[in-house]
Amino acid sequence: MGTADFDFTDDVVIVTGGSSGIGRAAAFEFADAGAVVVVADVRSHPKDLDAETPTHERIRDSWGEAHYVETDVSDPEEVESVVEAAREYGGVDVMVNNAGLFRGGAITDLDTGDLDAMLGVNVRGVFAGTQAAARDMLDRDEPGAIVNTASISSSLAQYGQVGYDATKGAVRMVTRGAALDLAESGIRVNAVAPGQIATEFLEGWTEEAKRAAAGADDEGFLKDIPMGRAGVPEDVAPAICYLASDAAGYTTGELLHVDGGWQTC
Repeated sequence: MGTADFDFTDDVVIVTGGSSGIGRAAAFEFADAGAVVVVADVRSHPKDLDAETPTHERIRDSWGEAHYVETDVSDPEEVESVVEAAREYGGVDVMVNNAGLFRGGAITDLDTGDLDAMLGVNVRGVFAGTQAAARDMLDRDEPGAIVNTASISSSLAQYGQVGYDATKGAVRMVTRGAALDLAESGIRVNAVAPGQIATEFLEGWTEEAKRAAAGADDEGFLKDIPMGRAGVPEDVAPAICYLASDAAGYTTGELLHVDGGWQTC
């Protein structure tokens, strides 16, 4: 099968959580398509076990222009600072609100501090990123695209994840509500919903997940995945680029599952 070719030449793309995992893969995909990439993350170095070079440095070495801004997305002022950095290149054309946080726990066990932390990153971060990017696009009277990283948890409850599920459900509704508010201005807002993806998002999970991505089932990861393997960040990055591209020019408010068929079970 062929691969999609995207053209983001001279577009300015912000990727939050762009130092590692899905965000890193998306940043590379946009850079390879010609974009100027602004990486926003709390740390510049990747958490991925097989990566050492910061995302923005790798882009500069391999593709073109990139910039890193240390960012805690739970703080709207820091998110605004990222948008200010993007204005130095002309303004935000694509905003990818990808930064996320996971804390497990059943309803009887989850600490409210962990819930507050997830709400800050997963919900307030997506809301602030969508708001700041939309305001920049409106100020410049330019259409644009916003892509949020939701989850299969946006619509499917999972054992021991009630707080995380709640925040990702909120991401879905922020996406749909913002899409409705911004449609007449030519600003599209969509989300991807990844399933089991082999990243270091869940600390210590990568090695088992990589075996699952290769089709092994040591830990039972594959029992609910019809395609028989876990995903990798490179499975999700093209879906993000598609939703940001002109090919999805009549698509807004959509939740695109990238989960090997998980949601069909």
